[in-house]
Amino acid sequence: MQQAELLTLDQVADILSLKPITIKRYAREGLLDSEEEKGELLFQPEKVQRFKDIQAKLR
Repeated sequence: MQQAELLTLDQVADILSLKPITIKRYAREGLLDSEEEKGELLFQPEKVQRFKDIQAKLR
């Protein structure tokens, strides 16, 4: 997958209305799938959207 298709930590934090530290913890705990490239966490947009949909159902 090309990096241009992936979202950065800050983009995901904005999409999910959460702090970047929370996104890092979710990634570390396996709650949100991520890839690490050159020390930076990257996320697939469809997986972030799926997480957001699940998050909305839990509220």
